[in-house]
Order: sequence, then C-alpha cells, then structure tokens
Amino acid sequence: MAINFILLFLTAIGVGSIVFFAPNFRENYFKLALVFAGAYLFSITILHIIPELFAGGFGTSQMGLYILIGFLLQQILEYLSSGIEHGHIHLHHHEGSGKGGVLTVMLGLFIHAFLEGTLLSHGSLMESVTHTGGHIHSGKTVLLGIIMHKGPAAFALAAVLSSVLSKRLSFFLLVLFALASPLGMYSSAYLYELGVLEKEGVGILYGLVAGGFLHISTTIFFESSPHHKLQLNKMLISFLAAALAILSEYLI
Repeated sequence: MAINFILLFLTAIGVGSIVFFAPNFRENYFKLALVFAGAYLFSITILHIIPELFAGGFGTSQMGLYILIGFLLQQILEYLSSGIEHGHIHLHHHEGSGKGGVLTVMLGLFIHAFLEGTLLSHGSLMESVTHTGGHIHSGKTVLLGIIMHKGPAAFALAAVLSSVLSKRLSFFLLVLFALASPLGMYSSAYLYELGVLEKEGVGILYGLVAGGFLHISTTIFFESSPHHKLQLNKMLISFLAAALAILSEYLI
C-alpha cells in the first residue's frame, strides 16, 4: 500500500499546487480533465466496483441499500464542500462566510476522501471477504480512478482556499486533504486485521463509496452540458475515458 500512499499524496499536492504556481491555468483544460475523470470514475463503478460487491456474498438487497445511502450521503457531503469534489471552484452557499466556510468545506471533502480511500485496501480486504471463487479484478483500476478524481478536486480546493486564505495556510490544508485517502486506506486495513471491521462492515463501506462515486460522476456529466447541447470534445473525452476503463478492467 506504500505505493498507493505516494501516488495519492503526490497527485493531490502536485495538481493542487498548480493554482499557486500557474494561476492563469486555462479553465477549459480543467473542465476537460474533469469530464475525463468523471467518465472513468462512472465506468469503473459500473464495471468493477458494483459487480464485485454483488458477487462478494454481502447480500444483494442490502448492498443495493448501502449504495443508495452512499449516493444520498454524498449529496450531504457536497452541501458541506460546495461541490469541490466534482470541480466547483467557488464557495457557493458559503460565500461571504470566509474562514468559517473553509472549515465546512474541509470537513465534507475530508470525509469523502477518507471513505474513498477504504477502497484501496481492495486487495487485502476483498480477497479475504469474497469466497465465490470468481476473479477479483486488479485494484489498479480503482486506484487510477481515484487518482484521476483526486487531481481535479485538489485543484478546485486549492483555488477556493487561496481566494480566502494565505498561501501557507492554503497549502497546509491541501496537505491535509492529500492525506485523507491514504488514512482511509490504512485505517480500514488495520481495523480489518484487528477484527473490529468484519465482512459486513467492509461491504457497507464499499457500498457507500460506490454510491458516492455514482453521485459525483453523474453530477459531472450533467454539469458539463447544462443546456443539453452537443459538445463533441466532451463527448469524445467521455468515450475515451470509458474505453480506458474497459481496457484496464478486462485486458490489462
């Protein structure tokens, strides 16, 4: 898991730091990257995460409920975070609240990032709790999806923080965000090894994250074309991301 920690941390720090060192980074490039990440995240949720959850012996009816709860929970977290996890670079409902609004943004983002990090104990947990004899796909597919998602989120967070806080404090909070997913990854693996987190708990966590991913990715799709006009570049980007997810899931 050490390599996962490094990749997650450096992605968030590296992409988020673009705001400080290249403040004139073109928004169009950011939106295209966001659409690509959203399409890939949606694809791996449908192709990889949900099938393994239903094949893992957690109970199909209960797993559907956990996915739905995760979808609704993400809506609450996005109220706190102002939608930064899907690329919003404004405080919205926290506008005018200054540093106080930053605390709620960080709380919502940290919880979201912590939960998604639990998926990256994928190899040790899913293989332990799945006894169907089926194929457990490579966790690299999920890792790539979270990395793609984390980059735009880190950029949006840094943009919001730097608009109300000093560069030093903004960077410190960016580091906290970068640590959230690795903490989720190590915490879930550690609790499972101790026996505190059992098979049912693993299923609940993964179901919640799957629901959150569905909410984030579909929101990105809807917001990328708010007037329902055909935008060929965004459509092609979405198809490319879906193709990459299919290749990484079935051929690599």
